[in-house]
Amino acid sequence: MANKSLLSQRFRGFYPVVIDLETGGFDAKKNPILELAAVMIHMDEEGFLSVGETLHYHVEPFAGSKMETSALEFTGIKPHNPFRFARDEKEAITELFAAIKKQVRAHDCKRAVMVAHNAVFDQSFLQAAVKRYHLDNDPFHKFTTFDTAALSGLAFGQTVLARAAEAAGFAFDKDSAHSAKYDAEITAQLFCHIVNKWRDLGGWPL
Repeated sequence: MANKSLLSQRFRGFYPVVIDLETGGFDAKKNPILELAAVMIHMDEEGFLSVGETLHYHVEPFAGSKMETSALEFTGIKPHNPFRFARDEKEAITELFAAIKKQVRAHDCKRAVMVAHNAVFDQSFLQAAVKRYHLDNDPFHKFTTFDTAALSGLAFGQTVLARAAEAAGFAFDKDSAHSAKYDAEITAQLFCHIVNKWRDLGGWPL
């Protein structure tokens, strides 16, 4: 119980979840989510964060969505390839939200907070999906996020994920980039590293 309450204290009762999406464009209302990954975060008895389990979904484009050729070429995703074993968008997000809520309760937190690299992008797509299906189980804070691009700019003077990861001492596989699972796990490592470095320097607890 001490570990759970410690994590709750660290972020004012918010449970951090690292999110990464791959999409069919930049318009959250018109372009679909094609991949979705979430990484859970844990904390030890000393107050240091570590990367937990990853949930990863290939997602079917929602009905009526439009996909930009340039976005698909950038990610390499082939949306209609049957071997993606893609899930219905509503089903995947509902399942993810249920798993996050379980972690929120387990860590004695009141709500989840999204951690993402350039978080406004991921948040806008996820919130658009919530509105699309009138979901009432969204565990995330509506506007607060922890943006690792901003945190990396502060910590390393780098805002690009690959450069920030390398500045933090992590190997970055450019061939694996733009996979939601890979990017989410690198982002989670980056977030934990920055928060733990601050802990090491005596920045928390105050």
